[in-house]
Amino acid sequence: MSEATTKDVPARAPADRLPRRPAPYLWLAGSVLLLLFPFYLDRFWLQAGLFAMAAAIGAIGLNLLTGSTGQLSMGHAFFLAVGAYGYCVLAGESSTENGHTLTGLGLPTWLAAVLAVLLAGAAGGLFSPIAGRLSGAYLGIATLALIFIGQHLLFNAGSLTGGFNGRPVPPLSLFGFTFDDAEVVVAAVPFQSSEKLWYLALAALAAGALFARGVLRGRPGRALNAIRDHRIAAGVMGVPVARYRAGVFVLSSMYAGLAGVLLALVFQRTVPEYFGMILSLEYLAMIVIGGLGSVAGAVVGAAFVSLLPQLLTHYSDSLPLVSAPGTGGIAPGEASRYLYGAAVVLVVLFLPGGIARSKTPGEKKK
Repeated sequence: MSEATTKDVPARAPADRLPRRPAPYLWLAGSVLLLLFPFYLDRFWLQAGLFAMAAAIGAIGLNLLTGSTGQLSMGHAFFLAVGAYGYCVLAGESSTENGHTLTGLGLPTWLAAVLAVLLAGAAGGLFSPIAGRLSGAYLGIATLALIFIGQHLLFNAGSLTGGFNGRPVPPLSLFGFTFDDAEVVVAAVPFQSSEKLWYLALAALAAGALFARGVLRGRPGRALNAIRDHRIAAGVMGVPVARYRAGVFVLSSMYAGLAGVLLALVFQRTVPEYFGMILSLEYLAMIVIGGLGSVAGAVVGAAFVSLLPQLLTHYSDSLPLVSAPGTGGIAPGEASRYLYGAAVVLVVLFLPGGIARSKTPGEKKK
């Protein structure tokens, strides 16, 4: 080969400079571990994992809206509440509890779950004209109103929500299999609601993550990123900015609705106080810590933020300054907010791309 030809051939990057990706067998091993957890973990750890998976689904939806499109939303908790309470009303039976006459349509629970997700999407659709025209802090303030409206309705619409005490959640039945506490022995291991719901939540998270990944890697994802980076330039290139903003808001609301249904099934009782401002702030912390615009980042951030208070509660007896609520010291929930608040600051300062997008030492910035 001549010298001129040799110069035209680009030098191959050293192996240690290439981005390192997990090998397929690592993904396979991780999947097998997740499938085996219900056979070895106790109820506390299974419920902690269920909360993390439900939070990850909601965080993926918010990351599509905020991380990929640049639309700030402070009302994500509202759509979780629509999903949770929508399922209770659609699947529950009419009854009387704590002085409230609860309304229930008594639909098949699997149908109620699907309709609850669609109901959350419809609620997002009602708000989507505003989401299509506002951006940044203006949209954040507008969605903030949803929290106050939602809290007022949840506490005062007693026939639908049960008021301050909430209402029970009917167990899900699918293909004749009920996800309740009735024991089903599998390989000499008693399966109750946590073990049964584990596989349902795992399937829902996998489906939601794969769908979001397909959206981000396809033409819609490129359009959403263009809107985030430069709205006017995206419009000049022919991207229907308002339509895409409205559409991704509806999609994000449906993800939140699905997360709300799963949370209701895990809690087995919905409480209005849970779906407040703090929950929306926690979801924003999830996507910032994990990585904006990244499906994996949403999952990592959701695991961090949702598991931290539960771990602090579980190990409060052996941790300094942390104690059970009402016994002096810092309550686990309060301590967890301090910690992931500090994590947000550290990520913004030192890992702007989030934990999931942190670069290996040998990887160059593009």
